[in-house]
Amino acid sequence: MAETAHWRARPEGGGRFAIWLIRTIVLRLGRPVGRALLYPITAYFLLRRPAERAASRAWLARALGRPPRWLQVARHIHTFAAVILDRPLLLTRSVDDYQIRTSGLDPLHDSMDRGRGVLLLGSHLGSFEVLRVLSQKRPNARVAVLLERSQNPALTRLLDELNPDLACRIIDLGLPPAELMLKIKDEAERGALIGLLGDRRRPGEPGLPARFMGDPAWFPTAPWLIAKALQLPVHLCFGLYRGGRRYDLHFETFAERVELPRGDRQAALADLVQRYAQRLEHHARSAPYNWFNFYDFWIADAPSPPARRLADRPVPAAPGGGGSA
Repeated sequence: MAETAHWRARPEGGGRFAIWLIRTIVLRLGRPVGRALLYPITAYFLLRRPAERAASRAWLARALGRPPRWLQVARHIHTFAAVILDRPLLLTRSVDDYQIRTSGLDPLHDSMDRGRGVLLLGSHLGSFEVLRVLSQKRPNARVAVLLERSQNPALTRLLDELNPDLACRIIDLGLPPAELMLKIKDEAERGALIGLLGDRRRPGEPGLPARFMGDPAWFPTAPWLIAKALQLPVHLCFGLYRGGRRYDLHFETFAERVELPRGDRQAALADLVQRYAQRLEHHARSAPYNWFNFYDFWIADAPSPPARRLADRPVPAAPGGGGSA
């Protein structure tokens, strides 16, 4: 596989555009003005960004079962732009202006009540920012987000400017493995809700193939290795944009405890990855225009060098005897 085929070789989607949109339109002029400007922005991406246009057509052909029309590609790009438009408002203002239907929230609250941390696994399907609805349901909830700062400079800058409290709890996925696990462990011991996007695998990162939308695609195994090492329950989250100010926020209990038997570890990991891919496919088919992986998700992307087995390594102790600083 050529390195340029991987998603990391693509520029950050909505990078400079998102910052400009936030500073000069949404927060100053308001959402109605921003919504009106989505049409020329969509036209720009449709006419001037052939890679994203081709990725959209390929995705919609899978999801719809037929070659998409231009208007359907435009709708896909417009949906992406609309979710970016809502990002600063969801990060800084009340969610009362939105119609957000939630399901599966009670089991998530039950897991959070145990105080041992929860791994909340999202994806590049819809909006992860709509999770702010939890701040109204549970205002004292501690949230930490796993994000690679070097790959997402626009998003991290956005969080720094609009939500410093959340920005200070970003855990950089680019850290050395031991330091990364230590920081995650510290947040887990504070009872944090630890957010991670589980659909993209970085080059060289542990991964396994799973059948997704008709063909094998590679998914990271890191979420399951982290959950196993720290004994965290895993819940899934899908924030699907439904047009206008409407979102559907679905939570699902995936595993109260991740088990990886040493004698059958790879098979257990493969089962977890496949189950996640099935749930992702279920929601992607219900909201195909919410798919925001604008690259070839099915590229031959086998991990190399061989994956390191994080779950087999002891978790380092936090300085001072834990996460109670």
